[in-house]
Amino acid sequence: MMVDLIKKHTQLIKSKAAELGFDFCGVSKAEFLEEEAPRLETWLRQNRHGQMGYMANHFDKRLDPRLLVEGAKSVVTVLLNYYPEKTIAQEGDGYKISKYAYGTDYHFVIKDKLKDLLALVHEEIGEVNGRVFVDSAPVMDKVWAKRSGLGWVGKHTNLITREMGSFVFIAEMILDLELEADGPVADYCGTCTRCLDACPTDAITEPYVVDGSKCISYFTIELKDAIPDEVKGKFENWIFGCDICQDVCPWNRFARPHRTPAFDPNPGLSELSKNDWEEITQEVFQEIFRRSAVKRTKLEGLKRNIAFVKTEGW
Repeated sequence: MMVDLIKKHTQLIKSKAAELGFDFCGVSKAEFLEEEAPRLETWLRQNRHGQMGYMANHFDKRLDPRLLVEGAKSVVTVLLNYYPEKTIAQEGDGYKISKYAYGTDYHFVIKDKLKDLLALVHEEIGEVNGRVFVDSAPVMDKVWAKRSGLGWVGKHTNLITREMGSFVFIAEMILDLELEADGPVADYCGTCTRCLDACPTDAITEPYVVDGSKCISYFTIELKDAIPDEVKGKFENWIFGCDICQDVCPWNRFARPHRTPAFDPNPGLSELSKNDWEEITQEVFQEIFRRSAVKRTKLEGLKRNIAFVKTEGW
């Protein structure tokens, strides 16, 4: 009887997630990530997080969801596709921003959907203690997605799904409700090294290891200081984030346009010429990136990135 109820609750949550527009939903048991602990410790000790100090905070909570939700039994992981119908300035010498930042900041979009899912859990199942997470706490998204059978973590350390590649957002709901766990899937990277070969700053130091402090995304978003001269000439016109390792991944031939209107770019974004980017004003920045992830870098940071790339002669 208990097994049937667990199965019923699991299917209910997965079907509701699909109704809310999530592309995938998987479940794993809420437990200490024993395998990840030494890896995370080594990565931090080698200072591969650069100035991302928050990565070193709450080490224990990052590895154990039961420290985030008392009595946690299950981690429900959802994925939402964000691959655009058209890419912006991918050809020629136009400036490029990461695809995830084209439309409305995913934090807003996914958190609203997840809150709706949690409300449905309360409505349909009853008194369940739970929290939703969209980059809002020390949760190892890719690890939980992998453990939930949604994909595998590729050599570029992004999650890859067999159905639609790696252009997906990951979020979680941690519950004190027992659910039926999914098993992990195999790693299908094989002998491919395209992501390692394509990274212009050699941020992928070896398969499955990324030095975050060498990544173009880090330099253009997280780094608050001046971008170091040793990476000049390597940005290939990326001014916010970078998709190179994903763009070259063979699994992304299965990527298909998302179904979330909020992720469509502001009409003004695709109309920006190279000159428009270089002369962007606070007013234009506010209008085009009002609810975009690009706001993280502020106008000053974006101008710094453009000035750095402009002098590369790309």
